[in-house]
Amino acid sequence: MFSVFLEPVFWKAVMVLYILLNPFLMSVYLQPVLEDLDAVAFSKVLLRAGCISSLVFSCFAILGDKIFTDILQIRFESFLLFGGAVFFVISLGYFSKGSMALAQLRGNAEHLAGAIAMPFMIGPGTVSASVLAGSTQSPLLGVLSVWVSVFLALGSLIVLKYVIDHARRRFTPLVQRYFDLAGRISALLIGSIAIDMMLTGMESWIHRL
Repeated sequence: MFSVFLEPVFWKAVMVLYILLNPFLMSVYLQPVLEDLDAVAFSKVLLRAGCISSLVFSCFAILGDKIFTDILQIRFESFLLFGGAVFFVISLGYFSKGSMALAQLRGNAEHLAGAIAMPFMIGPGTVSASVLAGSTQSPLLGVLSVWVSVFLALGSLIVLKYVIDHARRRFTPLVQRYFDLAGRISALLIGSIAIDMMLTGMESWIHRL
């Protein structure tokens, strides 16, 4: 049973979803929440959002692109192309404008779990990664890789919360510089993944012809 954790396919699926969830970018996106909530309250809200997201990702890992072809009546390639375009626009806006580009994407404070889950946890990129995780291995392993990815990302974000709280007491300017730098670097990574999503969609569409 434990041999599954030695499979390259399993860890590739874990790392792809982890990179898309991107705790560093999420720390920038959630900067007001990081500042307003203490570590315990922040962790509870974050874990609730993680459970919501993991359940959604699990459905996509099990059902795969049948959700698109049989239920929504659209091709998965169309979702990849549009999802990649959305992520590319978001990453380009953040790289050029900084945190102001993400301000309009936040939800209301009273709906924190849902606001955290959307749009950077449950989004075009992470949904696509969940579908691919289930299609490249058994559905059970696909679901397992999804849950491992989500809670590795959330664990990293909780650790970041403690580090940022400790650093803010002494090095407030450095913390703000971290948010700016981490956001722009993450935007480059997300933009590259967005282009790869669009290329994958185009290649899959051409292959179907």
